[in-house]
Amino acid sequence: MSTSAAAAEVVITGSDQVIVIGVAVVALIALVIAFVLRAGVLAAGTGTPKMQEISAAVQEGAAAYLARQFRTLGIFVVIVFVLLFALPATTTGERIGRSIAFLFGAAFSASIGYFGMWLATRANVRVAAAANGDGGREKAMQIGFRTGGAVGLATTGLGLLGASIVVLVYVGDAPKVLEGFGFGAAMLAMFMRVGGGIFTKAADVGADLVGKVEQGIPEDDPRNAATIADNVGDNVGDCAGMAADLFESYAVTLVASLILGSAAFGTKGLVFPLIIPTIGVITAIIGIYITKAKPGEPGLVTINRSFYISAAISAGLSAVASFVYLPTNFADLGIDSVRDVSGNPALMAIISVLIGIVLAAVILWLTGYFTGTETKPTKDVAKASLTGAATVVLGGISVGFESAVYTALVIAGAVYGAFLLSTTLIVALFMIALAGCGLLTTVGVIVAMDTFGPVSDNAQGVAEMSGEVSEEGAKILTELDAVGNTTKAITKGIAIATAVLAATALFGSYSDAITGALISAGDAAGLAAGSLSSFVTSVVSPGTLVGMLLGACVVFLFSGLAINAVSRAAGAVVYEVRRQFREIPGIMEGTNKPEYGKVVDIVTRDSLRELATPGLLAVFAPIAVGFGLGVGPLAGYLAGTIATGTLMAVFLANSGGAWDNAKKIVEDGTHGGKGSPAHEATVIGDTVGDPFKDTAGPAINPLLKVMNLVALLIAPAIVALSVGDSASAGIRYGISALAVVIIVTAVVVSKRRESSLHADQPQATA
Repeated sequence: MSTSAAAAEVVITGSDQVIVIGVAVVALIALVIAFVLRAGVLAAGTGTPKMQEISAAVQEGAAAYLARQFRTLGIFVVIVFVLLFALPATTTGERIGRSIAFLFGAAFSASIGYFGMWLATRANVRVAAAANGDGGREKAMQIGFRTGGAVGLATTGLGLLGASIVVLVYVGDAPKVLEGFGFGAAMLAMFMRVGGGIFTKAADVGADLVGKVEQGIPEDDPRNAATIADNVGDNVGDCAGMAADLFESYAVTLVASLILGSAAFGTKGLVFPLIIPTIGVITAIIGIYITKAKPGEPGLVTINRSFYISAAISAGLSAVASFVYLPTNFADLGIDSVRDVSGNPALMAIISVLIGIVLAAVILWLTGYFTGTETKPTKDVAKASLTGAATVVLGGISVGFESAVYTALVIAGAVYGAFLLSTTLIVALFMIALAGCGLLTTVGVIVAMDTFGPVSDNAQGVAEMSGEVSEEGAKILTELDAVGNTTKAITKGIAIATAVLAATALFGSYSDAITGALISAGDAAGLAAGSLSSFVTSVVSPGTLVGMLLGACVVFLFSGLAINAVSRAAGAVVYEVRRQFREIPGIMEGTNKPEYGKVVDIVTRDSLRELATPGLLAVFAPIAVGFGLGVGPLAGYLAGTIATGTLMAVFLANSGGAWDNAKKIVEDGTHGGKGSPAHEATVIGDTVGDPFKDTAGPAINPLLKVMNLVALLIAPAIVALSVGDSASAGIRYGISALAVVIIVTAVVVSKRRESSLHADQPQATA
């Protein structure tokens, strides 16, 4: 059954309308509480004047970067807004609504990213001040987590508000309009993730290589010209980038759920996917407010306890909502296409939601095991430092490979478990989407966990650069930073799982979109049946295998471009920091300040320049495959990206997390401590892992959803041109050729590009 066919049966009136309005009200409440938490964070003490000065410099650099990034991305947004009008739509209103929704999705994603950056850059000094005596460990941790809580509630609030308004206004056409909303959110998140990731890791790698390895000074030593850029990067990459990433995961999962839900369950399927995340908002509020560190309790235990409590409450309330709102047999849904389907819709729905919630909990444990400072895998990587940097790198790669297999198996089990709940394809796909909705109930707390990481990292940097932190305060901040490393790794794992569930659901929506396009293309009785048979046959054709290989290739190429971009930009930072140590007298003696602003300018310019090629690849690769090879190979392409992207993202994130925390273990005094050969080895491992875990790995999440949404949007156009005459075929191949030219040109330009300083500065050593 196609979405377009189902849309005519969807009418929201009476109690259903009241529920959707209630969802919008809860979304507004979430936004209000987000600003209450924001006010609480800003009310905390700001420490010494020196701390405030350093924090202000980070705020200024982060705001300047995002302003320049938004101006750059505005060009892409305008171009895509115009192109969306050219794509087929059932009605003019749907076409206009889809394009306007795209703008709102992009604007919401950008707003969440900016809000996350803005608050985090003001929370860092407050966490540092609290750890330094203005409240102690418990207060410092509370400020950090509530900063993330404010961003988390803003994320869920805006996502729910956007979806509920579209459903109220467009009703049956809402799924098609929401494709634009999800695409806008995903595209902005991908660019922010790539650009922010390049910025943060170029500064971090450059700072570590010259500061720690060559000069033997601490990570956040004020004598290092890259320290301000490094701290700015934490915010534009981990806060702005990850907040936008999780927002688009939220939005895209809702889009997939509403598309499939309206086709499978009619009106109930359009409303129920809004109810479950609404429950998640309520439980996120509970989880954020109950997160209070107990004296002597490890910080990760405190945060994990809050996550598990909120997840358990979500499971209970979701079960109640399922049995209250959904009928116990398919005949009562009032949709002819599923009237004779066996099973209990309410029971199926709650099992699917529980699968998603359990998946989040399992990944939290699994990622924590492979990247935590107290667990065997990371301790083994740290121990490998006794024999040099090479064994550290090999150990981290091994951890990444192994953890990717287990995480992928868990995600695959969740997807297949939800799929097995029904023998009817559209219902089974909706169950996968509902598993994604179940995972969404944890997003508020997950964003809080993620933002806690860079805030605690920045707090340690502010304290160390100021030189005004007590020994006890420094110890507290080191502990919170290590906890933050693990929470960031955990949130990356859960973000990957969300991406896979959303992409798999969108993959099902893709075939549904083709069905609707075939019906619209000609005689519903003849053409649709024959074309559908041909489509099913094409799934096992060599063309589909070629599509799968191309999809896998794009994931590898995208990752390579992102890591290479960090390498080039970091090289520029290395040259500049070396130059300042060499040419500015008194830096090492502390009698003269480095030129921090020059490094910030370098990584800003390079990161904005470098983000274009990966972004163009993500948008134009599915266009090239779809228009050039057809709908079957494009389906294979999407399958290849999902499978390869899952493994690659987990491998990159967890190997990088293991290297980072292995360094923390050594810095805490194990295997010789700071300044030892073991420490130098782990610094090199961490430097390799930086672009893995904070640039390429996280950027794969929005990449998967951008490509699936592009395929979903262009599917009707591909079908229309495929069943046309020779002129239509010429247009189709022309579009594909143009997309290939754009990709090849972008990649060639990227490969030939030199770092901004390499062209005019000799490659001298320190």
